[in-house]
Amino acid sequence: MINSILDNDFYKFTMQNAVVKLFPKAKARYQFINRGGHRFPDGFAEELRKSIDELAKLQLTRQEKLFFATTCPYIDPTYFDFLQGYRYDPEEVYISQQDDEIQVAIEGYWYRTILWEVPIMSLICELYYRLTAQQRQPDEAIIATARRKIEQYHSLGVTIAEFGTRRRHSYGVHRLVVKALQQYGKGTFIGTSNVHMAMLNQTKPIGTHAHEWFMFHAAKYGFKMANLLGLEHWSEVYRGDLGIALSDTYTSEVFFSQFDKKLSKLFDGVRHDSGDPLSFADSAIKHYQAKGIDPLSKTIIFSDGLNYEKVARIVEHCRGRIGMSFGVGTNFTNDVGVPPMNIVIKMVDAFPDEAQWTPTIKLSDEPGKHTGDAATIALAKQILHIS
Repeated sequence: MINSILDNDFYKFTMQNAVVKLFPKAKARYQFINRGGHRFPDGFAEELRKSIDELAKLQLTRQEKLFFATTCPYIDPTYFDFLQGYRYDPEEVYISQQDDEIQVAIEGYWYRTILWEVPIMSLICELYYRLTAQQRQPDEAIIATARRKIEQYHSLGVTIAEFGTRRRHSYGVHRLVVKALQQYGKGTFIGTSNVHMAMLNQTKPIGTHAHEWFMFHAAKYGFKMANLLGLEHWSEVYRGDLGIALSDTYTSEVFFSQFDKKLSKLFDGVRHDSGDPLSFADSAIKHYQAKGIDPLSKTIIFSDGLNYEKVARIVEHCRGRIGMSFGVGTNFTNDVGVPPMNIVIKMVDAFPDEAQWTPTIKLSDEPGKHTGDAATIALAKQILHIS
C-alpha cells in the first residue's frame, strides 16, 4: 500500500528539514481523531500494526534522492543525506482497538514523528475499505471522472494542484488520478502535494507548512507569538522560497493582525483552509491594500473541501482582484463510489527542548475544526481575544 518513503505530503518534508535545523531536541505527540464516527471491523488494529511495521523497511533510493534534490534546490543537500538515513520506527506508534473503535497515538522526537501522520491516515483509509469489502468503481470510470473534473477546471482558467494523499481511497486510485490529471490537465494541473506521485509523473511537488508548525510555536513561545515567530523561522530557513503562509491556526483574523508589512511583502501569499472562502478573500485583499501592497501581486491558495461549484464561486468573486490557485484533495482521490472517510491525526502535545509537555490546539475559522483540550482552547481564546 505504501512502497516509497516519498509517498507523503511535501510539507511534511519541508517542515522536517526546518525542525532538524531549528528544533532538533523537541518532542511531539499526535493522536488519531475519528470525526466521522467510523466503525472498524474486528482485527483492524492488528492489520494496521502489520502495515505500519512494514514501513520500517522503506528508505530513500538514489533515484528518489536525485529527483527530490533536483526539483527542490532551495533545500540544503544535508537534508537529503539525512533523509537517506532516516527509517520509520514503528515503536513510536501505539495502536489499540476496543470493539469497533481504534486508538492511534504517536510519540517521539518531532523531527522523526513528523512523517507519520500522512501515511498512517492513508493506510487507515485503504485498510478500512478493504476490510469492510466496499467496492470502488473500475479504473476506467475513475480516469474518466478525473479527466472530466480537470477539464472543467481548465474552462475556468485556473491552476489546480492535487492535495489528496491523507484521505485517498487507496494508493492505486491515487496513482490513476494523478496520471489522468497530468495527461488531460495541460496548463491547468500544476502538481501534487505527494512527492512520490510527483516523481512518477515528473511534475512538481506542491506545499509549504501545516498547522502543526504554528501549534508547536504556540507551545514554545505562546499564542500571541505563534504566527509571527512561525513565519519568521520559516523565512529564516527558506529565505523567500516556499512563500505561502497558512493563515487559520488561530483564526485568520488573528493571523492578519500579526501579518506585518515585512512578512506580507516577503511571503508570496496565504492559504485558505477553513471558513468562508469569499469572506477570507475580502479580508486578504483589504489587508494587502492597507499595507500598500497590490493584491494582484499576491496569491491565495484555496484548499478547503473544494469541488467545481465551490471553485467557480471563488473564481467569480476573486478574478481581477487577487491572484488565486487551488488545491483539491479528497474530491480527486476518493470520488470512487464509496463514502470518503472523515478522519484526522493532529499534534496534541509538544515538548519544546528541555521544557515540559504542553498541550497544543488549533482554532480554525470553522469552530467544528477546532482541536485540542477544552481548557487550553478557552485559555487561547482569552489571550487572543477571540469570542
